Amino acid sequence: MTPVDNETLFAPVKLGPLELRNRFVRAGAFEGMCPGGLPSDDLVRYHESVARGGVGMTTVAYASVSSDGLTYAHQIALDKPAVLPRLRAITDAVHREGAAAAIQIGHAGYFADRSVTGCRPMGASRVLNTYGLSVPRPMDEGDLASMVERFAKSARLAAEAGFDAIELQACHGYLLSQFLSPYTNRRTDHWGGSLENRMRLTHDVMQAMRKAVGSRLAIVVKMNLRDGFSGGLELDEATEVARALEQQGADALVLSGGFVSKVPMYVMRGDVPFREMYQGQTRLVKKVGLLLLGRVLVKAFPFREAYFLEDARVVRKAVRMPLMLVGGLRRRSHMAEVVAEGFDLLALARPLIMEPDLVNRMRKGETEASTCEPCNKCIGEMDHGAMRCVLLEERCGR
Repeated sequence: MTPVDNETLFAPVKLGPLELRNRFVRAGAFEGMCPGGLPSDDLVRYHESVARGGVGMTTVAYASVSSDGLTYAHQIALDKPAVLPRLRAITDAVHREGAAAAIQIGHAGYFADRSVTGCRPMGASRVLNTYGLSVPRPMDEGDLASMVERFAKSARLAAEAGFDAIELQACHGYLLSQFLSPYTNRRTDHWGGSLENRMRLTHDVMQAMRKAVGSRLAIVVKMNLRDGFSGGLELDEATEVARALEQQGADALVLSGGFVSKVPMYVMRGDVPFREMYQGQTRLVKKVGLLLLGRVLVKAFPFREAYFLEDARVVRKAVRMPLMLVGGLRRRSHMAEVVAEGFDLLALARPLIMEPDLVNRMRKGETEASTCEPCNKCIGEMDHGAMRCVLLEERCGR
């Protein structure tokens, strides 16, 4: 393995039709900051600050293709006409700072919050959502055809809003992930059973989005390496999913893992912020559930740097397309090693919540590593309406 020098780590890189100024991407991780489903000035300023801080691309998350796919009232719903000028404000601000702008598009499926959407959740099969204590209605052919078109319309809106890339949310137990996973997809028709059938919805969505935007925008797919629990998607099938996505024309894959409704901390690792999670809940049933069963239902997973790297190496050997690694990236020297192993892009979320200018400071040699600790208090803050770094505020005595 040839060592990667600083110049290579921060060199421009191709992503589909784009050339990013460096390999660093602000990962698609929900920020909040969208009261009433509309991006606020705070969200504009946050992504502007990350762009100014040196990333090659920043990702706005999470945008649902429709209002029935929301898990919070303060998430972006792409079926609201008023959302377009607010999204354009973000892309304009990011472009002024020299970075590219991506938007993460998905649908929550069976763990959409009925108190937010006003309707019963839908999903691949009738499987209990233990996180939201709900059972979805299985989607029929009409639902599925409509869903594919919603993704296509959302892609067109993303292009109109000035985004350079779309991140398709096919992981973490969201709708496409629910169809891919044998745990939530128990169908016996041509949408379930074999992996080929379970991949059908993701394939149809990919094709519809590509037709909608052509080659103007990069389309990256965020996918699970593993669901993180017995009975879920495992690495062998994930590798086949990656191969299929390469054949279907995805411009890159973001390699992640975890299933929010089953193992919410698998994707983040580290401390479980029970206090912040409890305080952020407005529904009594969820408060009581967290108080009584939180430490049983929300399993902790130990943090280590680049915790998805071992599994990601398997996918790296299986495909030739660009790959983006996410999860636990902290030290510049370790990131250089990841690039030397053949990973084209590096995605960070929590470090850039704490230090939006981290990339510039690393490039200038002012710091070797992020001082972010895996306390995950920022995750608990999402329930309050806007993510923020509680650790930084505590250090500053606020």
